[in-house]
Amino acid sequence: EFFSSSHNHHTCTMFAHASASFLRQTARRATTTAPSNLTTRYFHLSPAALEKLNVQGLADRVNLEGQNVLMRVDLNVPLSKEDDVTVTDDTRLRAIVPTAKFLLDKGANVILCSHFGRPKGEIIETGKNGRLNPVVGPLKELLGVDVKKVNDCIGEEVESVAKSLTKGEVLLLENTRFYKGETKNDAELAAGLGKLADYFVMDAFGTAHRAHSSTAGVAEHMKMSAAGFLLDKELKYLKGAVDEPNRPLCAIIGGAKVSTKLPVIESLLEKCDVILLGGGMIFTFYKAMGYDIGASMLEEEYVELAGKLMKQAEEKGVKLILPPDVVLADKFAEDANTAVAKASEISGDWMGLDVGPETLELFKEEIGKCNTIVFNGPMGVFEMKPFATGTITVAELMAEATERGATTIVGGGDSVAAVNQAGLGDKVSHISTGGGASLELLEGKELPGVAALSEA
Repeated sequence: EFFSSSHNHHTCTMFAHASASFLRQTARRATTTAPSNLTTRYFHLSPAALEKLNVQGLADRVNLEGQNVLMRVDLNVPLSKEDDVTVTDDTRLRAIVPTAKFLLDKGANVILCSHFGRPKGEIIETGKNGRLNPVVGPLKELLGVDVKKVNDCIGEEVESVAKSLTKGEVLLLENTRFYKGETKNDAELAAGLGKLADYFVMDAFGTAHRAHSSTAGVAEHMKMSAAGFLLDKELKYLKGAVDEPNRPLCAIIGGAKVSTKLPVIESLLEKCDVILLGGGMIFTFYKAMGYDIGASMLEEEYVELAGKLMKQAEEKGVKLILPPDVVLADKFAEDANTAVAKASEISGDWMGLDVGPETLELFKEEIGKCNTIVFNGPMGVFEMKPFATGTITVAELMAEATERGATTIVGGGDSVAAVNQAGLGDKVSHISTGGGASLELLEGKELPGVAALSEA
């Protein structure tokens, strides 16, 4: 469910306090930032993005011909509801191709390793938590080579097949989560995977924030471990653009739950010039401002913290902007009656399910001034057409910003689905493949799957 805020009353007061220091800051930055002709998308890569070895660096150090390389990938693709075996969206399979082909071109044998769904330590034959058989055909087609598949990911039989690989071959291991220990970073499972290769390439950004046997533990058993092209790009964009952005830097943060986004907002207050808020979490902020929120979503225990964040923003001279108006509904349904109301005028048992038109005008103005923009979380219940306008419009504003030369990053999860739904996936600088991993990186946390890699 979704939200609203105010340009008047408290927010105006907040702007008044913040504007002087903010203008001083931006004036100061204006003398040191990028040239005005922003035809090239540009940002600095942060040191953190560069300190880990990547796959190109690995190939420069080691002759990979005939060597086995264990490559951790994310093969979690959706399967057809009709037959439970047909891959309906091969985005994640296509994402592994550049790194896999690079390794194959170097003469390496690529041993692909992934979890699939959440089998929780059980062996499930088919479906979204089952064996990885459905991806074999599509992978053969994408990689242009044969893909051998084994029915386990460790053990003597798997070791024997791995040893028999000669040069430029591909072997797909079975679902790592058939072992309960995978998600607990079990040492035995990590050691078993370590027996299959001398080198490890991590290219599953979506699981890099988890310390699992196949993402972190396994690296201890390798001569060298490197980031694949996909992971490397994620680190460069997400860390680079947030740690050393081409300013002004704007974050658009949405989503239903304020509890999952508060740490991100708090961290971004240290880095951003402007933060635009949307989604169901707004109502917790409105409550902190003393507004009536009707039947809108509320996380009561976070009201005080939301108030503190607004105060922090004011003190730091960061524009933290809540929507001045919202789209209200009389029920949580596609056929609900709707109305637009000012954030300060919500009442009764109606609920806010999207940001309003005045908000989108304000957001357009703010996004238009920024050179680096990060978008994480929808502005409303975008799955229902009457409440999708906010999210789709923000996606369109991101595309417009990219066209004028801004660096635009869509950070994982629902915001990616929304941008793709709007047909704008190829119109932004970078779409992150991780949900939780993107958030944790934006929060400034170290990801276990990255920490485990060799130094560059």
